[in-house]
Amino acid sequence: MNRTATRLVPNPTYELFRQAMAERKQIVCVYDGFPRELCPIILGHARGQEKALTYQFGGRSRSGLPPGGEWRCLWLSRLSNVELRDGPWHTGSSHKEPQGCVEIVDLDVNPSSPYNPRRRL
Repeated sequence: MNRTATRLVPNPTYELFRQAMAERKQIVCVYDGFPRELCPIILGHARGQEKALTYQFGGRSRSGLPPGGEWRCLWLSRLSNVELRDGPWHTGSSHKEPQGCVEIVDLDVNPSSPYNPRRRL
């Protein structure tokens, strides 16, 4: 796969995720039929589709949600009812392994990101 991303026109959900990252706002949404509360950490593309690495701290999922939350990799095309809200920013504990969710990183809330994001917040 060509890792130099072509210029894609982001959809409104992508723009809401970008705004949430820039303003450190929580996102409430529905993903595959389950209500979720999350904070987006990395935003970009994988296999030509918009994707985000998030930290889910509330709501539900098919696999359940442990106390305190869990990292989630989400296809933006499978989200609905996306809204921003004020509240504490959640990132969970730092992970030991490199992320494999987003192939082409557009934005990362980590100012010292090792993923060379295409844009800075």
